[in-house]
Amino acid sequence: MKELVIALVGQPNVGKSMLINSIADARLKVGNFSGVTVEKAEVRFSAQEHFIKIVDLPGTYSLNDYTQDEKVTKDFLENEPYDLIINVVDATNLERNLYLTTQLLELDKKMIVALNMMDEAQKEGICVDHEQLSSILGVPCVKVSASTKKGIGKLLNRSIDIFNFPHEKSKLIYSDVVEEEIEKLSFFLKQKRYKTELAYRDLVLKLLQNDPKIYQKMHDEPIWLELSFLLKEALEHLYLHHETKDVSEIFAEERASFARGVVTEVLTCKKSISKTITEKIDALLIHKIFGIPIFIALMWALFQLTFELGSIPMDWINLFFVSLGTYAKTIFGDGELGSMIADGAISGVGAVVMFLPNIVILFFGISLLETTGYMARVAFLLDGFFHRFGLHGKSFIPLVTGFGCSVPAYMSARTLKNNKDRLITLFIIGFMSCGAKLPVYVLFSGAFFAQEHAGNVLFLIYISGALIGLIAAKFLKVFVFKGVDEPFVMEMPKYRLPSMRLIWHTVVSKAIMYLKKAGTFILGASLLIWFASNYPKYPDIEKTFAQKIELAQSAEAKIALENEKAQQLLEKSFLGMLGKSTDTLFQPIGFDWKMTVALESGLAAKEVVVSTLGVLYALGAGVDEGNESLIGELQKQIPFASAVSFIIFVMFYLPCMAASIVFTKETGSYKYLFYLFIFTTVVAWGLAFVGYRIALLW
Repeated sequence: MKELVIALVGQPNVGKSMLINSIADARLKVGNFSGVTVEKAEVRFSAQEHFIKIVDLPGTYSLNDYTQDEKVTKDFLENEPYDLIINVVDATNLERNLYLTTQLLELDKKMIVALNMMDEAQKEGICVDHEQLSSILGVPCVKVSASTKKGIGKLLNRSIDIFNFPHEKSKLIYSDVVEEEIEKLSFFLKQKRYKTELAYRDLVLKLLQNDPKIYQKMHDEPIWLELSFLLKEALEHLYLHHETKDVSEIFAEERASFARGVVTEVLTCKKSISKTITEKIDALLIHKIFGIPIFIALMWALFQLTFELGSIPMDWINLFFVSLGTYAKTIFGDGELGSMIADGAISGVGAVVMFLPNIVILFFGISLLETTGYMARVAFLLDGFFHRFGLHGKSFIPLVTGFGCSVPAYMSARTLKNNKDRLITLFIIGFMSCGAKLPVYVLFSGAFFAQEHAGNVLFLIYISGALIGLIAAKFLKVFVFKGVDEPFVMEMPKYRLPSMRLIWHTVVSKAIMYLKKAGTFILGASLLIWFASNYPKYPDIEKTFAQKIELAQSAEAKIALENEKAQQLLEKSFLGMLGKSTDTLFQPIGFDWKMTVALESGLAAKEVVVSTLGVLYALGAGVDEGNESLIGELQKQIPFASAVSFIIFVMFYLPCMAASIVFTKETGSYKYLFYLFIFTTVVAWGLAFVGYRIALLW
């Protein structure tokens, strides 16, 4: 017969001794642990062809070294041989008990949670969803009552089953900042192919918690020279976020936050107790009726601030780069080199830097809400609705951010730690129409719809884009990113005053990260777009138009000839050739080659779609969405059905170049960019085809 050694662990007064008596129906054998006066209780019995030994460890609130009981329990769990932990928790005081549970999960041992005193919990009106609790913790949870012996048989059977089955890691998670540092250090160890008996995650956690044994072991190894520097940076990051340099205090708060998050998920009803300040605030901010309107109002205010206030420095930055480009042409001339530097490199980099004020303001606002503890409540509030579409509550922030700009939206999806949730969110962010698409919508709605209906058309565009995005998320969840939904605990920290130092650190790091990720790649891509739209050269065309312009009698005639020359050169450029060569693919949705070229130029930046149309219709690149001449040309040369199709396609096709580069970086692979291109193109073409056919019937 196999021997099963069980360590029985729990906080004081949770009924461990009574539970052992209920399981074994026998008296305890009492003695002392070796070398100390702490009492040791054991029981032995046989069941299902197993010899079972249960060791009742001293009751302890945590696995620290503050008391002798804690030292004994911690030493046994870390050094003595045993097969399984049964963690006994008081179901009437779940949050406090789960603090110890989080520390036990860190041991990475086979474990089962016994929800004791369920009879008392029911009397007090406390309902615990034990299946949800099992899913969240990653270990079985069994309802029991030691006093009535209810659930004891099931607990014993599950313990034997766990003993016989392979060990599976728990699902303990920490806050975003801790998980980020765990990921960084684990990746470093993986790159170094460091050999260790512990999993990289467990090793990193011990390092972050200043485990003396691990430090002593690794200090004499060659990897320590590099690892110590990274570890110092990680700890400084934790100190900054938690406003303390006491590691034990930091992880105590992390475990407490996790426990609060778990309780929020699994407690469906609670006994009536006096409310804390946090609970009083939560009663309003996550109220079933008022919670969402309050959040929408806050986000509306944030986005108004972001794009109204941000537009001021954006204009300054744009003016600076335009001036820099003009100055570059005075140095390098108006020839190919000057055009490449000014119109290609400087213009491309400027297009990225121009969005920096928006990103700084947006992340300042989000960081402000996060550091107060409010964002965790919002995620919880929206999780139920978003879950129906295969999304997580935290998906809301990147999706709403996508209405402003896809670049910071992709970056803010980093708060989603579950890889499937994050990928689904990243794939549908582009369906939220960013601000760069607005000029296209305004131009076409003004040209093809009555003025009194233009506002309604814009509203319909934004709402339908979001709805299609949710449907697309459900499709991806069912057919692409398959798998059973895993509950994701959202930490519910206490409300606290925002730390300006922490917010400053967050905003600066995000801004630098944005400039590094978008700015480094954008230069090469900008030069590529410049080359495609300016080559090959046609000296004969340029010479002919130069003669005509010289003979022109008026300034208006000269401008018209300049615009016509630009139109012909763009038509014959590589970009124009690409548009004409792919024209057959777009004919079923009502596009001509000019509309196709405008769409393809929008892959660089959606803002240039309107100016490209201006060039293609010989009106010059200086036109905007309110230009009457451009509106008139569109009305004459584009049928209504084609205009509807064009709007729909713009709504859903691939985001701009800067956003695509950031998307690639956030997903970690160029293959996902290829998948995004295929996915968005198919959706855009399919919906444009449907819209085109319906519009033809009108």
